Amino acid sequence: MNIKFHGAAKMVTGSNFLIETKNYKILIDCGLFQGNKAVERMNEDDFPYIPSEIDFLILTHAHIDHSGRIPKLVKEGFTGRIFCTNPTYDLAKIMLKDSAHIQESDAEWENKRRERAGKELVTPLYTKRDAENSLNYFEPYFLDQKIKVNENITIRFKDAGHILGSAIVELWIVEDERVTKLVFSGDLGVKGRPILNDPEFIQEADYLIVESTYGNSLHDSYKGSIEDLIEIIDTTALRGGTVIIPSFAVGRTQELIYKLNEYYEYKDVEEHMRIPIYIDSPMAVEATKAFQKNSSSFNNEARDLILSGDNPFEFKNLRYIESQEESKLLNKYEFPKVIISASGMATGGRILHHLKHNLWNYKNSLVFVGYQAEGTLGRNILDGARKVKLLGEDIGVALQVHNLEGFSAHADKEGILNWINGFTKKPKEIFIVHGEIEASTELAESIKERFNIKTTIPELDDKFKINGNKTILSEGGKPITKRLKRDIEKELDEINKQFNAFIDREDEILEDKILSKEYDVIKNNLIELQHALMDLNMIIGK
Repeated sequence: MNIKFHGAAKMVTGSNFLIETKNYKILIDCGLFQGNKAVERMNEDDFPYIPSEIDFLILTHAHIDHSGRIPKLVKEGFTGRIFCTNPTYDLAKIMLKDSAHIQESDAEWENKRRERAGKELVTPLYTKRDAENSLNYFEPYFLDQKIKVNENITIRFKDAGHILGSAIVELWIVEDERVTKLVFSGDLGVKGRPILNDPEFIQEADYLIVESTYGNSLHDSYKGSIEDLIEIIDTTALRGGTVIIPSFAVGRTQELIYKLNEYYEYKDVEEHMRIPIYIDSPMAVEATKAFQKNSSSFNNEARDLILSGDNPFEFKNLRYIESQEESKLLNKYEFPKVIISASGMATGGRILHHLKHNLWNYKNSLVFVGYQAEGTLGRNILDGARKVKLLGEDIGVALQVHNLEGFSAHADKEGILNWINGFTKKPKEIFIVHGEIEASTELAESIKERFNIKTTIPELDDKFKINGNKTILSEGGKPITKRLKRDIEKELDEINKQFNAFIDREDEILEDKILSKEYDVIKNNLIELQHALMDLNMIIGK
């Protein structure tokens, strides 16, 4: 039996793991790579396996960095079964169609640019039709069901407590009359959160593949982050400003609504301080409906609240925004308000327009309530950028920036270690994935120190052969930093050529508004790539 790591290896994106037995090929997750341009270009690469040869795909949860390449997989020949939980299926229907819309829109925008430059046109990674077609292969199941796929493969989903429907995967494989149990943590949640149950403990595993997003840090108090959020909202409102919250449309937005409902409905809040809360994300609106449909999966507190007659996703000063016209109007209103909008890392969507209209105003506040990956706009602002490029314009960052880490839906270092401690029969080896290098390394050291278990941090495309009671690295992959450096250098060379070609036509450019705009785009790309290359050189140490 082999296990290959084709995503989320020394990075927090693109989850994709392949299990090969003598008779079957099984994928765990098939997510989009998200981050800077170099990372996102990896989505266009051929799969490192033949999609038509994959027998089964097991999906841990609906987040796009775990599910987002499924339509591409089906488009390129996959016709197998996709196993997931019932809520994951309901959320994937929303998220994959939305992702397809983004793919089509991005391709359309890029082709307009290419037409002007006389270049070959591109096709989207996949279309809405591809996304809808991929949903035909989904088979939803309940948590705790033992799914006997065939005589040699059995699956069970356990609650991961990360988002609605998120699962830890228990996978039993029979080969040569020997049973090997693999456990994939998926994205582990945090104990004591609203709506969701706590992550379930697993009794035993031969091999564990565990996430490490926050493997080198401890979260702030959740209660403290809630209190901080309310204080930020009230303080910003009193100075006449707007609070902008980039939020993941699935999971985080519903949690925020739930806690704001608790505050405005059950606390003694003066009427003039009940400022409007706007949810400006069509996908978040649809996802909230999916949450309501799956209320049987909520924790006891949330179910009791619903049974008492309270809908936790509705309160007087909450407004759901769906149309673009309504969304645009929000930035014309000068009264205090809160705008919660996707995407959570500010990489696209309506949040970009809200940031463009609000970053420069010192009265406003920007609140991050989730992980900001390297290379994203959110991470750049969080790291202290005083000016950013947004929708073709340089925008100054003058508002107050807050990072409330207590909202994270990922277990921190102690949360992961406590979950591993819950195994009554510990794994022989633990593979550490879904984390930046520093986080994965610190978690690996802590696991070895506390449990004396062998840990491995795979490189992208590493292949390990499971041979009895040990694993052997049979094919080595490439460090992700070196791969990205190669890709950036290649694109930098191409952009430099384009830039130099424009320099030779400087007078013509100044007189042509279209060419001038094209020049600005290329120059900005050049600057971004130069900075990305510098950052990677620092990481690699060259």
